[in-house]
Amino acid sequence: MCHLPNVGRGGSGPDCLAISISKAINTQEVPVKEKHARRIILGTHHEKGAFTFWSYAIGLPLPSSSILSWKFCHVLHKVLRDGHPNVLHDCQRYWSNIREVGDLWGHLHDRYGQLVSVYTKLLLTKVSFHLKHPQFPAGLEVTDEVLEKAAGTDVNNIFQLTVEMFDYMDCELKLSESVFRQLNTAIAVSQMSSGQCRLAPLIQVIQDCSHLYHYTVKLMFKLHSCLPADTLQGHRDRFHEQFHSLRNFFRRASDMLYFKRLIQIPRLPEGPPNFLRASALAEHIKPVVVIPEETAEDEEPENLIEIGTGPPAGEPTVVADLFEQTFGPPNGSMKDDRDLQIETLKREVETLRAELEKIKLEAQRYITQLKGQVNSLEAELEEQRKQKQKALVDNEQLRHELAQLRAAQQEGERKQGLREAEAEKKASATEARYSKLKEQHSKLVATHAELLRKNADTARQLTAKQQSQEEVSRVKEQLAFQMEQAKRESEMKLEEQSDQLDKLRRELEAKAGELVRVREALSHTEQSGSELSSRLDSLRAEKDALSSTVRQREADLQAARSLVREKEAALSQEQQRSSRERDALQGRLADKESQEQGLRQRLLDEQFAVLRRTAAEAERILQDAVGKLDDPLHLRCTSSPDYLVSRAQAALDAVSALEKGHAQYLTSRSDASALVAALTHFSHLAADTIVNGGATSHLAPTDPADRLVNACRECGAQALELMGRLQDPQALLQAQPGLVRPPLQGILQLGQELKPKSLDVRQEELGAMVDKEMAATSAAIEDAVRRIEDMMNQARHASSGVKLEVNERILNSCTDLMKAIRLLVTTSTSLQKEIVESGRGAATQKEFYAKNSRWTEGLISASKAVGWGATQLVESADKVVLHTGKYEELIVCSHEIAASTAQLVAASKVKADKHSPNLSRLQECSRTVNEMAANVVASTKSGQEQIEERDTMDFSGLSLIKLKKQEMETQVRVLELEKTLEAERVRLGELRKQHYVLAGVVGTPGQEEPAQPSAVLRSGTSKKPPLAQKPSLAPKQDHQLDKKDGVCPTQLVNS
Repeated sequence: MCHLPNVGRGGSGPDCLAISISKAINTQEVPVKEKHARRIILGTHHEKGAFTFWSYAIGLPLPSSSILSWKFCHVLHKVLRDGHPNVLHDCQRYWSNIREVGDLWGHLHDRYGQLVSVYTKLLLTKVSFHLKHPQFPAGLEVTDEVLEKAAGTDVNNIFQLTVEMFDYMDCELKLSESVFRQLNTAIAVSQMSSGQCRLAPLIQVIQDCSHLYHYTVKLMFKLHSCLPADTLQGHRDRFHEQFHSLRNFFRRASDMLYFKRLIQIPRLPEGPPNFLRASALAEHIKPVVVIPEETAEDEEPENLIEIGTGPPAGEPTVVADLFEQTFGPPNGSMKDDRDLQIETLKREVETLRAELEKIKLEAQRYITQLKGQVNSLEAELEEQRKQKQKALVDNEQLRHELAQLRAAQQEGERKQGLREAEAEKKASATEARYSKLKEQHSKLVATHAELLRKNADTARQLTAKQQSQEEVSRVKEQLAFQMEQAKRESEMKLEEQSDQLDKLRRELEAKAGELVRVREALSHTEQSGSELSSRLDSLRAEKDALSSTVRQREADLQAARSLVREKEAALSQEQQRSSRERDALQGRLADKESQEQGLRQRLLDEQFAVLRRTAAEAERILQDAVGKLDDPLHLRCTSSPDYLVSRAQAALDAVSALEKGHAQYLTSRSDASALVAALTHFSHLAADTIVNGGATSHLAPTDPADRLVNACRECGAQALELMGRLQDPQALLQAQPGLVRPPLQGILQLGQELKPKSLDVRQEELGAMVDKEMAATSAAIEDAVRRIEDMMNQARHASSGVKLEVNERILNSCTDLMKAIRLLVTTSTSLQKEIVESGRGAATQKEFYAKNSRWTEGLISASKAVGWGATQLVESADKVVLHTGKYEELIVCSHEIAASTAQLVAASKVKADKHSPNLSRLQECSRTVNEMAANVVASTKSGQEQIEERDTMDFSGLSLIKLKKQEMETQVRVLELEKTLEAERVRLGELRKQHYVLAGVVGTPGQEEPAQPSAVLRSGTSKKPPLAQKPSLAPKQDHQLDKKDGVCPTQLVNS
């Protein structure tokens, strides 16, 4: 019995596979070991799929480590290439998981994370391509016949398949370029573990690219044979770009020591194939990638094939020994010839299996050597072809020169006899050169023929090896079949013998039982004879006693008959009296039933009346709620999406209770209590949901608000229709309370969408998030200061005069602003630590952050805003210095930084002690930041006035008509600019409204910080600000911060 080790062996297979997965996919920055990957691949072949692999892989914390995600992608790539074909379908079920990992790391600034994003796109492209084209296995190794069959004869299919292979190749090359971009150009990097961890997946990329290059060349030649060259110009350009990228990739990989011991990389020709010449297809050589034989690992080798010849278990042997002890060995204690044949065949099978393994290993080694020889011979053959082509070209040139010389010779003989000797010398030299080239050409032809013969011999040897392997496999199958047949015959013979033994045993037991029964019958007969004689005497005595008893009983019978006649007369009288009483009782019972029927009908009417009154009252409640949607006084009412969601969820629960009560009432109409209670509860909850839905829409954007109001109206209409049906006894059966559920679900979904967005982090991570964001803000400010210094140095070298003065003034003011921000961030960090230490009590720092999550999220948002503003300010200053940006951008960035620092100060002040010295320093730093921002704005405006040239308006040379015409054109321009300004102001207002929605300006009641909801109505119009920019307000003093400033923390917390 053959099986794989540690894979699927009882209960240990999945455990060992999990160990291999954990060793292959970990957070260590080292390449995946081949032995672990090989075990995972063997596991997929054993279970014919990747179910076990995915069951363990889905639990890996991929979002927590980019290195873990990178090694997961590497192992998945190897499993897709070398695993079982069903792995593709298993990966299709986890498509979304792979895409989510790539999207997550694509949005983060992590070196490995960017590689993971590119790698997941490659894996998704690979899975989709092979699922769409099942003719191509995941290893991409098919013959040219399969490629022709997959392409077909339809030129559209060929065109589409070529485009998909181009996309496939782009993903592969993009991954290689991303890896090389992160590595140092030094070759020694490939010998470091960090470099090898990045380079290891490129082995699979090289294998894929070699096949894709060959297939695209074949398909391009086929397309050029069917379509004109102009149509395929885009295909040729894309192929040339991929060719140069692939050639550069192979060249760089070949120069690295890491790849030289793991893979033999082919070399591509100097130039791409010429698709415009059909004969160039014969010059194309398929690139072959050779993986050398792997060296032994530093561990004990495991036998991949285990052959067991012993008995499968101990119980059958014990049974056979008991059988032989009881009945003796079969066939007279001599083994059957078939048993001997079975043992002989087993030994032969073991020997053949061992020989087969040796032959397989030798054949694999020989195939690897032959592949290397074939590659070298093909390279030599290609070189000989080039030399032959060159020799033919030289031969043609020499023939042409010889013809010219002969013509010149004949002309010289006619014109000048003096040049005859010189022409003969040139002709003889040319003939000698031609003869030498001819000899060289013949040698090249002979060498070419010899190489072809070597190639043919190699192919024949390879074919012979393959035939020998097939012969060994056939012999193995034949021996296995014979052994199985002999085993079945021996089992059948053993079953026949056991059946015969059981039959004889049952016959013996039947005979013994029959003998016992005969003996018992004989003894019973003897006893019954003596008993009969004694019984006969007793019967005679009993007969005399019975005859006297009969005579006495006859006298008693006569007396009893007279008594019976008397009793019958009394019974007839009693029956007549009972019939009269029964008729009277039946009349009274009929009266009672008629009274009970009337009472039952009255009860049903009263129950339906209660239900109808309840439905009418519920209808009035719902009509009042629906009417409030159009009530102008209701426009000032507001609500939060959270409260709306809770009301909608409660109304949905009440719908289920209403359906249950309706079903109970239809089953038994004598009890409407459940339906009345459910109807009352539902009407109040539905009306509350409709009213709160309208109130929530007053603070929502236009489109979601309209959809929410429409959903509320639809909910009210369905509920009112249900109430009407419940009041009609005819329509009561057709009432469907479930129709109210879809509108309520729509309201619930819209409420979920209108909820304020929050940070997508767990409360346990808020503490680390605060420190991380504050550190990131400090780092961003430090980087901004360094960049400003670098820009100042560059400006001093690149500019002079007024421009240098303006640039230095702007950059100095930006430097002062950055220093003030840095001091503010440092002071804010100290104040934050003071708040945590004073407010957490006996709790830990993480527990304090989790308890005050809204305040923590506000700090995180403010810190992010400060860091982002500093970065934007530096970029704007850089553009202004380089004369590629606008001064207005620098002014806006200054306003943004002032607003962001004010936001950070407000967030820190919410929890701080009023008498804290750190709070005083923070307020002083905030005022300094405002002053520095004002200095940046002032220096920017003054510099702009100095640099910009103003044209003097000279209208002295214009006539009255021309002045009038220019005046009208100027008025038109003014109107256009005013219209544009109006549109931009409206757009700015919408952008700010959307920003406030996303930042969570609409506060949720019941949170830890009080929030004042905005009272801006959708239907109302507000006066626009005079300038299309955020107002720059002076910071409030300590005594000016009152309860009206409560909206500021709400903006911070929900950002």
